[in-house]
Amino acid sequence: MFSYCTFTAPNKVLGNINEENTMSKLPKEYRFLDFSDYGRPVARLIANSLKETSYTPIDVTLWFIVSGLIAIACILFEQNWFAAFFLVLKSILDAADGELARVKKTPSHTGRYLDSVADIILNIFIFSALWYCTEANVIITFFAFLGVQLQGTLYNYYYVILRNNVNGDTTSRVFEFDPPVALGAEKQENVDLLFRIYKGLYGAFDKVIYLLDSNASKSKKIPKLLMTALSTFGLGFQLLIISFMLVFGFKDYIIAFFICYSPMIFVFIGVRKLT
Repeated sequence: MFSYCTFTAPNKVLGNINEENTMSKLPKEYRFLDFSDYGRPVARLIANSLKETSYTPIDVTLWFIVSGLIAIACILFEQNWFAAFFLVLKSILDAADGELARVKKTPSHTGRYLDSVADIILNIFIFSALWYCTEANVIITFFAFLGVQLQGTLYNYYYVILRNNVNGDTTSRVFEFDPPVALGAEKQENVDLLFRIYKGLYGAFDKVIYLLDSNASKSKKIPKLLMTALSTFGLGFQLLIISFMLVFGFKDYIIAFFICYSPMIFVFIGVRKLT
């Protein structure tokens, strides 16, 4: 078994990149425009404001879970502007928990896996709410959800490979076979439990992406332009797309959009192989 650190997981532990960098998980010369990371500046402000408080990164993770649940309720009650606001807030807080872990220097595998587990569960509820409020077929909705997860997995697969290959943040492993050793005050049994849940939820997506591009980890460099294009697969950008479509009256087309955008997985993989 193997597993990639999916979506925001890398934010939970300290890397070896200076915190002042705009994209702190990569050396300056390898940074790229990340469309999914639009909330990072605000996330840093939140983290810095909480640095001297008793709030922990896991507290912020719980806040983004609450924000996501409120957004889902707003979708169900057709309060689309509020839904969009809380989806974007969720994305910002999703980055803020990792930033707080950095500024407080409190690495946590527990927080890392909790973050990813919360992301996929909230995605299930978001697409369930969209299905309930539209005339979308349940099977089509299910495939849209699968597409979204595969998109995010591909983006993070390449991103983790890039970081490990260019002396960036190496706290996220490309392949994860066993639970990591607990850090600091966290308990090993909590890490083990969340790791098993994480593997159960993400393992199938990881396997599919690996089968599609098993040689990616041997690549010494992934072009910046490709990473920028791939960032449209990031969870933050996906939530932003959903928010815009809710606000501008295209709710009925959200599921169809992600179905139609998913074949780009094969395009990006093809480009990666050619480069």
